Amino acid sequence: MADERRVDPGGGARAGRTRWWSRGVSVVRRLPEPWGFVLAVFAGSKLVLSLIGVLVLAAWDGVPGAPPPGETAMRAQQDAISSHRWFSLWFAWDSFLYEHLARLPLDRPWPDFGFPLLYPFLARPLAPLLGGHTAWALLLVSNVALVFQLYYAYRLGGRLLGGAGPAGGRRAVRYLLLLPTAFLFQAALTESLFVCLALAAFWYAERSRWLLVGVVGYFLAMSRSVGFLVVVPLALVLLREHGWRAGPRAWPRLLRQGWPLLLVPAGWLTFMAFCRWQSGDWFAYQHAQETGWGIRLQNPFATVASALTGGNSADALGVWIAVVMLVVAVVGLRRRADWPYLVYTIVVVLVPLSMGPPVYKSLLRYLLAAFPVAFVLARWARRPGLDGWLTAALALLQGALFAVWLTYWTHLII
Repeated sequence: MADERRVDPGGGARAGRTRWWSRGVSVVRRLPEPWGFVLAVFAGSKLVLSLIGVLVLAAWDGVPGAPPPGETAMRAQQDAISSHRWFSLWFAWDSFLYEHLARLPLDRPWPDFGFPLLYPFLARPLAPLLGGHTAWALLLVSNVALVFQLYYAYRLGGRLLGGAGPAGGRRAVRYLLLLPTAFLFQAALTESLFVCLALAAFWYAERSRWLLVGVVGYFLAMSRSVGFLVVVPLALVLLREHGWRAGPRAWPRLLRQGWPLLLVPAGWLTFMAFCRWQSGDWFAYQHAQETGWGIRLQNPFATVASALTGGNSADALGVWIAVVMLVVAVVGLRRRADWPYLVYTIVVVLVPLSMGPPVYKSLLRYLLAAFPVAFVLARWARRPGLDGWLTAALALLQGALFAVWLTYWTHLII
C-alpha cells in the first residue's frame, strides 16, 4: 500500500504539462469548423518556419563574407527593427518602405506614390496600440490576413474540389501553404492581404453575395495594382451563374445583380484620386514605377523569352516556375465551370511579366497571388500515392527558396 501511495517527484510537472496540452487541444476542438484547423495550421507553420529561420541564420552568420555586400543595408535595417531574429527575419526590402509609408504624417504633402496604400494604412491605427511600433503593426496585419486567408481557402477550396467536405478544404489549405514562396505570407509584405481579399471575393461571388463581393473587391483593388483587373474573373462567375448568357435580354438582370462589381475598379480610382489630390497627377503611381524601377508596360511573352535566353539562371528559374504554374492552371482549370479561376490565374501571372525585366527580381513573390494553382494541385492529390510525392517536392522547393531568403539573397524573390 505504501508503494501505491508513493508520489513520483516529477509526476506533478508532467501531469501539469499534460493538462496544459490537453486543455489546448480541447479548446481547438471546441472551435467551430474550420477555425480549429485554421488556427492549428497557422500556429504550426509559424513555429516551424521561425525555428528553421533562426537555425539557418545562426549557421549562415558563421560563413565568411556573409551577408553578401549588396544585402548588408537590409541586415542593418532588420537589426534596427528588432534584435530578435525570429521576428526581424520577416522584414526585407519593401517591408521597410511600407513602414516608411505607415509613419509618414498625413498633415503634410504626400511624397511617395510608388505603392498602393491599403497595407501601410491598415497598420497606422494599430501602431499606437503596440507602443508605437509600426513594424509590429505591419507584421500583425499580414499575419491576421493570413489567418483569414486560410479560412477562405478552406471554404472556397472545399467548394471547388467538388464538395469534398473537410478533407478537400484541408487539402486546399495545405497546398496553398506549399506554393514555392508561401513563407512570404508570414512576412511584412502585401501577399497575405491580397490573397486573403481575392479568396474572400471569390468565396462571396460563389455564394451570390454580390454586395460583399464589391466591398471586398474595392479594398482588393487598393491593395495592389493588379487588383482592379480581378473584376474580369469575378464577372465571369456572375456570367456562369446565369448560364453564360450575355445577350441583350440578360443585361438588365446581370446589371441588377452584378452592379457592385463596379466597386472593384472604383478602389483603384480612389488611389488615383489620392495621387491627383496630393500631386496633381492622376498617374503618379505609374510615373513613380517608371522612374524608380524602370517599369514600363511590355509584351509579357517577350519578357519570358528574354529570361529563358538571357543566360541568367536566377531569372530563368522564376520564369520557368511562372510557366509551370500557367500550364498547371490551363490543364487543371479547363472545365467551363473553372474558367473564372483560369482567367484570374492568367491575369495575376501575365500582368507582372508585362512589367519587363525589372520583374525578374520579384516574380516569385508575385506568383503567390495565383491561388487556383494550389487548388488544382489539391484536386490532383486525391489520386493514391500522388499526394505524398507532390507534398515532398513542394516542401523541398520551398525550403530551398526559404534558405535563399534567409541567407540574404533576397533579390531572387523580392
